[in-house]
Amino acid sequence: GWGRGYTPTVEVIKTLTGALPLEERLTGVVRAKNQIEIFPEITAPITEILVNSGDRVEQGQILVRLRDSEARERLRQAEAGYEIAEAQVAQSEANLRQLQSRLNRVKTLSERNLESELELETIQAQVESADASLQLSKAQKNQAASVVEERRNDLANTVIRSPIDGFVGSRQVEVGQSVSPSTRLFEVGDTRNMEIRVSLTERMLGYIEAGQTVSITSDNIGAEPVMAQIDRISPFLNPVTNATTAEISVDNTENRLRAGMFVTVDILYGESEQAVLVPNNAIYNHPSDGSRGVYVASASSFSELDFVDEEERPEIFGPVPVSFVPIELVAQGRQVSGIRGINSGDYVVTLGQNLLASGRESANVRVIEWDRMIHLQELQSRDLLEMIRRKLANRNGTDGPGV
Repeated sequence: GWGRGYTPTVEVIKTLTGALPLEERLTGVVRAKNQIEIFPEITAPITEILVNSGDRVEQGQILVRLRDSEARERLRQAEAGYEIAEAQVAQSEANLRQLQSRLNRVKTLSERNLESELELETIQAQVESADASLQLSKAQKNQAASVVEERRNDLANTVIRSPIDGFVGSRQVEVGQSVSPSTRLFEVGDTRNMEIRVSLTERMLGYIEAGQTVSITSDNIGAEPVMAQIDRISPFLNPVTNATTAEISVDNTENRLRAGMFVTVDILYGESEQAVLVPNNAIYNHPSDGSRGVYVASASSFSELDFVDEEERPEIFGPVPVSFVPIELVAQGRQVSGIRGINSGDYVVTLGQNLLASGRESANVRVIEWDRMIHLQELQSRDLLEMIRRKLANRNGTDGPGV
């Protein structure tokens, strides 16, 4: 190792007071809102495809035409069948009318005893039979009408239209291909509005609720997160996984999200209590006894710096006294933690603790700024960066809002 005369150089940062944003990090898959798959209703070959993947479509717009010659022929046959059924109803009605007028004549004659009872009963039976025959013809006419309706629908279904406004995705068919109700033709979805579903455990339901802000990040959408809110949370837990689903609607008019993309979803569900904030890399487990703490550089060494112009301040100065102080964690973020045990404004070592662990009591120091530290740790939570900027503004005498 180094001789006792060696003074190591370490990096330090000035601590702040504040509350940490509390967040739950989850992953989700992006879907277009109203994302639907389009299947044909009938079996027929495709004669024309009028859209391609990526095309914008409006509700009712024609996407595909199927061959309609068979459907037209079946409709013509059904219409002919309906005309026959209609003629049969007319014939049955005429027959019934004829028998009823005969019945009336026989009734009149039998009242004068000019016709026998037997004749009257015979004609009454014929009228009842003709009436039943008429009812059957009417039923057959209704049945023929519904066949016509069905055949008309089949003909209409040779033209496949978009059920919504949106964009076409994943076209899977070609002209000439024969398709059936199980063939997926396209997906259509409104990509201006996306939806992300995340799974919440029973434990999370204690503090996560609809309306909370979420920050959505992915390697493919740039550094700036997309902000949204939890729309709704299903009240039903899956009996096997004990989890439920939260839905997040995202305005995607800038087209940063794409359907099928995996994203990281940070749900911001509040703030921790106020505490002294330090970067996570300042927290050190001391190898001698495993105690958790931070190395604090003597505050008096820095007070004279406040009177020196920023440009003239030395980049590294010292040696300054340093000591290990045990701490208690109040809240832990991914990059920054809130701790108890030291004062706000103390300078803590963020890099080089291992050089001090052998018992050295002084070091040369380089002061680093929070913005740089956050950048080094690739912080993606804007809330925290904003909070730290406000702190710096307050410290420099401007009157931004406090944290």
